[in-house]
Amino acid sequence: MGAVPKTKVSRHRRGNRRRNQRLDAPTLVPCTRCGELMRAHYVCKSCGYYRGRLVVEPKSETSEK
Repeated sequence: MGAVPKTKVSRHRRGNRRRNQRLDAPTLVPCTRCGELMRAHYVCKSCGYYRGRLVVEPKSETSEK
């Protein structure tokens, strides 16, 4: 015998269980250096700074082309 539910789970109870499975958009904050929107606690992709220090050299737009 397998695991078989004793009673039917209602649509409301099933929905309540599933309501926390949704995907949320990441919270975006403005970069303190350049003002570009970025994810909190991540390196800014446009200027390469994190907490006032240069961490990654920013990609120049001329080298990408």
